Amino acid sequence: MLKKKIVIGNWKMNPPAKKEAESIFKSVLKNLNPKRKTEVVICPPFLYLESLKKLSKKVSLGAQDVFWEEKGAYTGEVSADMIYNIGARYVILGHSERRALGESNIDVNKKIKQSFSVGLIPVVCVGESVRDENHEYLNFVKTQVEECLFGVSKNFISKVIIAYEPVWAIGKNAVREATSEEFREMSIFIKKILSDKFGAKTIEQIRIIYGGSVHPENALGFLQEGADGFLAGRDSLDPKKFSEIIKICS
Repeated sequence: MLKKKIVIGNWKMNPPAKKEAESIFKSVLKNLNPKRKTEVVICPPFLYLESLKKLSKKVSLGAQDVFWEEKGAYTGEVSADMIYNIGARYVILGHSERRALGESNIDVNKKIKQSFSVGLIPVVCVGESVRDENHEYLNFVKTQVEECLFGVSKNFISKVIIAYEPVWAIGKNAVREATSEEFREMSIFIKKILSDKFGAKTIEQIRIIYGGSVHPENALGFLQEGADGFLAGRDSLDPKKFSEIIKICS
């Protein structure tokens, strides 16, 4: 069975007002091909989820993070149940920006398990900060994958989406853009890790997407090298560019 491509928009801490969020969302909807074969997910800030859910069911919604406990005295945190009950079905976990604030693989692991317990699909981000000549970055990503997915049941693993996001290729401090060949190398490597851990047949439907400064100009190259979709950041806030990425994926 062919895996359905997926394009996920991570709005991060944008935009500043609900009205603008709704405007961007409506523009994305307007540009969508109703016959598209690509799944589209928008991950806005928490407080916009409810209002965007009311606008359309054509696009799935996701959260940008979740807490690992079900409930309790955890000031400022948001539970998986809250996210699911408000209408989101996906959640981004282990993003490099969260890891930069101190989030560990163990934290991500607990969040993955809690997400599955309520029916959320985790989009698990992995990726190295530097590409060293000794290829130690491979061990770094291997540790991320193994520790983040430790103890996850085989019954759930096929639903996980892995987003490879090389930190060195993201944002204003990017060293350079990653190449599609580099993604292909990492995709094969990640599949090998998952296959060794869960079995080749179990991981057949796992989608590995690219998430390092994707835009309309480089999207096709990554798809040709086996990407199952994208986790878009900056360009997901530009309805025209985001829609173009979706079209290329379709």
